[in-house]
Amino acid sequence: MNLARKLGLHEDTYSVTIPLGATINMAGAAITINVLTLAAAHTLGIEVTFASALLLSLVATISACGASGVAGGSLLLIPLAASLFNIPNDIAMQVVAIGFIIGVIQDSAETALNSSTDVLFTAAADPTYSR
Repeated sequence: MNLARKLGLHEDTYSVTIPLGATINMAGAAITINVLTLAAAHTLGIEVTFASALLLSLVATISACGASGVAGGSLLLIPLAASLFNIPNDIAMQVVAIGFIIGVIQDSAETALNSSTDVLFTAAADPTYSR
């Protein structure tokens, strides 16, 4: 909220969008789900069509809205996304394990993306912001 204030965004806008975004805007989680699922599909030699990639993005985005805001919360949605490509659950859980191994870096990047997109969407929604 401090960044939104420094950018000159209208307080009536960011006082609603920032807390709402902190609750449901999980762009980092959606990207994590997409990247790790597509990596698993590629590793297994599964062909990913544009339509299936688009469906994966949609499922990951909607699922990420319900992801818990704890470290590794988005990783537990990977088996759901992996099921779109008929990836067995034991392999999907191995991908989750890899996610936990890289968790410190991955969670930091995910949190940075979540927070920055909250301010980005607020600036896009603010009719008085003109930069």
